[in-house]
Amino acid sequence: MHASWTRRQLLRTTAALTAAGATVAGMTAAAPPVSARGAANPPAGFPPDIELYRSAYRNWSGETTATGLWACAPRDTAQVVAAVNWAYRSGWRVRPRGHSHGWAPLTLAADSGGDAGSGRPVLLLDTTRHLTGLDISAPPGGPASVRAGTGVSMEELLTSLEEHGLGLTAAPAPGDLSLGGVLAIDAHGTAVPGRGESRPSGQTYGSLSNRVVSLTAVVWDPGSGAYTARTYRRDDPDCAVLLAHLGRALITEAVLRVGENDNLRCVSRTDIPAEELFAPPGGGGRTFGSFVAETGRAEAIWFAFSEHPWLKVWSVAPERPPASRPVTRPYNYPFSDNVPRPVAELAGKIVSEGAWYLAPALGEAQSAASATGLVATAAADLWGPSKNTLLYIRPTTLRVTANGYAVVTARSRVQEVVAAFTAFYRERLAAYAARGRFPVNGSVEIRVTGLDRPEEAGVPGAVAPALSALRPVPDRPEWDTAVWLDVLTLPGTPDAPAFYRELERFLLRAFDGTTALTRVEWSKGWAYTDRAAWDDPEVIGEAVPASLPGWDGAVAALDRLDPHRVFGNPFLDRLLA
Repeated sequence: MHASWTRRQLLRTTAALTAAGATVAGMTAAAPPVSARGAANPPAGFPPDIELYRSAYRNWSGETTATGLWACAPRDTAQVVAAVNWAYRSGWRVRPRGHSHGWAPLTLAADSGGDAGSGRPVLLLDTTRHLTGLDISAPPGGPASVRAGTGVSMEELLTSLEEHGLGLTAAPAPGDLSLGGVLAIDAHGTAVPGRGESRPSGQTYGSLSNRVVSLTAVVWDPGSGAYTARTYRRDDPDCAVLLAHLGRALITEAVLRVGENDNLRCVSRTDIPAEELFAPPGGGGRTFGSFVAETGRAEAIWFAFSEHPWLKVWSVAPERPPASRPVTRPYNYPFSDNVPRPVAELAGKIVSEGAWYLAPALGEAQSAASATGLVATAAADLWGPSKNTLLYIRPTTLRVTANGYAVVTARSRVQEVVAAFTAFYRERLAAYAARGRFPVNGSVEIRVTGLDRPEEAGVPGAVAPALSALRPVPDRPEWDTAVWLDVLTLPGTPDAPAFYRELERFLLRAFDGTTALTRVEWSKGWAYTDRAAWDDPEVIGEAVPASLPGWDGAVAALDRLDPHRVFGNPFLDRLLA
């Protein structure tokens, strides 16, 4: 497989998607919004100075879609408040929309053309059109921060910070995430302190929610009987539930703590077999945990049925190492940004013809594309400002669905967690395949972060994000790390929910709070039955609340800030009952 791909072939095939690949990726052009002036029956009494139009909605994997929804694009916080109060008085719900790069039904409930199950129509509120302001403060000798509208994309935010010599320790790989979406679900990258590394001023190894110094939210004001904008400092108890609110609130602006930018070296390897990389601890060798121990920043991408994962290892490198290629912009893996022809053709057959048995061939093709692509594009050893190696996923990549969990534990147990999970995954994948069933045709992705330690925000008395998967566990101060585990597959793959259910049940059993604790990754898939995600009442009603201390108090606070549940949907009503 590797030998059959020349450099010229790889570069040519990564230039564009085949028709089959485009079908798999779900990259259909979005219909342009229809102005309310030309649309029939616009909502009565809607504020005339706020842009109103018809719009479709589609999440990242295309599993949640809706058409013909009313949407608006407020120009500032005052217009947001006006739109929310109109919705409250009119019996509507408001769903903030960023770039829709998510899986879980936190914006719209799955298979909902509006707000099925509640009888309340939905107004989409687009934050990305106008709520995108950036104002950076970097006083000499003082802590640096950025005031940002929640519609700004992560790429725009990181680019602006870079221009001022500032950056983040870690960030999610896609650049097309809105800041509001990132803060709603405690989004993260991959980083813990490397050997001999101290936390730099203004930085955190937790989620981006842990960077918040203050935020502005639209909340209910009992005195006026209306919704209003209110700014919360990080030491305000109510700020705790707004830092990762899962879509049960609306944030228009946030001030984030930031620090001096680092130059990062990112070395990619595909020469370590999974058996060695994910081996049980104690045997030595080139294990995932050993790379985390050395540099603190690692990610493994292990394609289904392949034997050599794509391992990325970042390290802080103020000066360019002689072997590294300097990069001045992000997205330096064209073979990943665009689906190579062999991958697209296999994926197209799997989806269009139901040839799910081709999953092993697809996994090998994806592994080959990575190994060959790293060489062909000189991308195996990159160096530059942090943004340029942290951002590497474009919207043109293969659209897959994913489950997601964070296992909170002690850093010394990272390899133990990784080994147990990958061994169970490999065994179950082989058992399914032996019965002619192929529930996974994507990859396993493994990352490691620190926890959301509120003192890292630099605000005296700062509160921890109440609903973050990275919230420290009371009475377990030695648990300082989270191992993030995701398994990706094409939407609609038969047996995938049942397979995911087995993985989920294993994680909940194996890491039940004794040596480690499993929490769900809000933006991904979880609470599996044999038929679907976000459907298991035991996980939704028991396991998830039990994993986060103070769950009932957090739910009560969100209800107090939005007693009319203007910010919600049927799934959130069920989760945050």
